[in-house]
Formats: sequence, structure tokens, C-alpha cells
Amino acid sequence: MSDGGRGTQRAATRAGLDVAGLRGEFPIFAAMGPRFHYLDNAATGQICRAAAETLVDFETRARANVKRGVYRLADEATRAFEEARARIAGYLGAREAREVVITSGTTHALNLAAHTLCARLHPGDEILLTCAEHHSNIVPWQLAGRRAGAVIRAVPLAEDGRLDLDRLEALVSRRTKVVAATHCSNVTGALTDIGRLAEAARAVGAVLVVDGAQRAPHGPLDVQALGCDLYAFSGHKVFAATGAGALWIRGELADELPPFMGGGEMIRRVTLEASTFAPPPHRFEAGTPPIGPALALGAAVAWLAGLDWPAIHAHEQRLLERLLEGLRTIRGLRLLGPADTRARAPLVSFLVEGVHPHDVCQLLDAFGVCTRGGHHCAQPLHEALGAEASVRASIALYNDDADIDALLAGLEEVVRRLA
Repeated sequence: MSDGGRGTQRAATRAGLDVAGLRGEFPIFAAMGPRFHYLDNAATGQICRAAAETLVDFETRARANVKRGVYRLADEATRAFEEARARIAGYLGAREAREVVITSGTTHALNLAAHTLCARLHPGDEILLTCAEHHSNIVPWQLAGRRAGAVIRAVPLAEDGRLDLDRLEALVSRRTKVVAATHCSNVTGALTDIGRLAEAARAVGAVLVVDGAQRAPHGPLDVQALGCDLYAFSGHKVFAATGAGALWIRGELADELPPFMGGGEMIRRVTLEASTFAPPPHRFEAGTPPIGPALALGAAVAWLAGLDWPAIHAHEQRLLERLLEGLRTIRGLRLLGPADTRARAPLVSFLVEGVHPHDVCQLLDAFGVCTRGGHHCAQPLHEALGAEASVRASIALYNDDADIDALLAGLEEVVRRLA
């Protein structure tokens, strides 16, 4: 079985970032040709060679179920699965691999968090969200709140389109039991000051859950330094396969939480009257896990961890600055959220006056530019920003100046034809 990183080279050189080398690690760019400008990375990233090879290798030469097999192929699959867990733990900065639960993605992870933490809630308790959340970090908490009789509160936006964390003192109280927040908005790209939320949550004994889906593609994390208790992200956004993700749960908390789903692999003993459960992380992994996609996720984060992230961040920020500067020159275009590059990921959402976002995206597609149009599963945030939907362009480590040029040229043509 491939280790997922063999044969790859570091994309960073002493002279700067080798973007062409980075793009070479993603097979789709050679397949699609030079007129392919992929700027829908916030929805899903392209799969890197390390992850694709690992996935194909497992499914065609090493496929077996994990955790309880007693023959050599199953033992090897289990060893590879646990190695992938350890790689994910390393990417997150977890203390132990057992703190990482393999899920189908961020949505599964956040539902797991909401369901298990609901067991600790009582009528009148409060769950603090923010108005910048993806629906997958709103709806599960609404369901949990209904079951427990808990109240949902939310951090509003400030005038600059970022979260108004100055309101925390008024929103957090001894009734607050859970704080759930995005690390990075999937609409504005604004990064949340997780440390400030962690301090507020700790002061009242609340648990802090972070949706890291949009932050995880932009380099390794340190969940210990962040100060959160749970952290969720998806494999397909960090250049691995669809179908796998992870939820990090601080070890002491994981030991206390009940299971999310019942079934095989998460038990110690089952009788018709009662069951006892396995320790974490297996307690939260009922049934056969997404083995191949999990191995691909492990391979992807191992590859990502070896890259020169200061150089990549500088490259992404330069492209973001170029994009923002170009957008400001386009007639009738309105940017949603912060207009500067401070504390934000390289993604932007905008409106073209008089043109529906879907029409903008369809015309951009004629220029080979892939963008996303809609509410991006963030209707409360769009409402707060005074819009029903928007066009989103999101940059990843493999994007280059040609992608930005094509987007800006396409938008000029949108305005000429439709606005």
C-alpha cells in the first residue's frame, strides 16, 4: 500500500513558491488544460496526487474492512487506517491520535458534536452561535436545543462585516453551555478570533466547538493553541477525496460524551437488555468507516504538512489583493463583508447590480472560470449583509495570476452584456 507521500517533492523552492510544481501535484489541471480556472475551492478542493493514488491503491490492491479482521490484509488495512488518524492528529496539533474521530465530513462531525453535547444540556441553558455560520453549524444546534429546551443566541455582525465580538460580554453568561463558531466564514473569508471566544467560553465553563472547514485547507493547525474543545473539518476541502472528514475532541471531554450512533465497532458488549461502549474514538465510529477516503485524507494532510506555508500564505494573499483591487474597478459590483485582507482567508463574495448570481456564474463558465452562486448554505449571514445570494470566488494554493485575470475579464464581460 502506498504511503501517500512517496515520490512527491516539496513545492517550495529557495527562490520562492513553485506554483507550477504545486499545480503538477493535482492531475485535473493537466487533464483540463490552460483554460480551466478553478475558483470554487470553498465548495471543494481538487484532489492531490498523493490522496488520489492512496485511494486507488487501497480500493484496488489493499481493500479490507478494519478494526476486527484477523488476516493479514485486514491487519494491514487497520494499520493504514490508524496511521491516517495519526496523520490527521498531527495536522491538527492534537495531543493524541485517539482524540480524532473519523467522520464523513464537517456536517457529520458537527451533528455528532451537537447530539452528544445535547446530553449535557438542560431547559434554560443557552447555546451561543454566530450569524456567520454555515447551516451545518446552525441546524444541528437548533435540533439539540429543541430536545433539551435550550435557547439559541447569536453573535451579530459589526459594521465592517466581521463578527462583533465586543458583544461577547453581554451574550455569554453562566447559562451559556456551548459556543459554536466558524473559524473562517465561507461567505466573507473573515477569520474568527477563536482565542477570544475560548477565553469567554472558559470563563463560564462552556464548551467551544469550531467549524474549521474553510480554515483547514490553508495550512496545519494547532488546536491546543486555539483553546477550543472540538474542531471539525472535511477531507474534500483539504484536497483529499469526498466522503471523509474528522472531528477532534479534547481527550478529557471525549471520555465523558455518549455515543452519537449505535451499531458495530462502537461497543464493548451488547445484550438484549443493555450495551457498554468502546472508548473514544471508536465510541463515535459506529459501522464501517469511510476507509479509502480516510486513507486519502491522511495522505493529503501528510503532503500538506510538508509544504512551505509561509510562502503559500504570501502567494494566496497576493492573489487576494489582486482580486480585491480588480473587483473595486468593476462598475456596479458590490463586495460582501470586509473589503481589506486583514485576518481573512482568500475568498470573496460579491454581487453584480441587476444580475442574478447564477447568471454571473454561468457566463463566467464560458470563460473557463468556475465560481459558486447562491446563499452558500449561509442564509442568516446573507440576510445580515442585505443580500439573498452572491457570487463566490475562492483561492487555493494552486491558483495563479491567470485565474485572477480570467475572472476579472469575465466579470467585465458580464457587466457589458447583462448589467
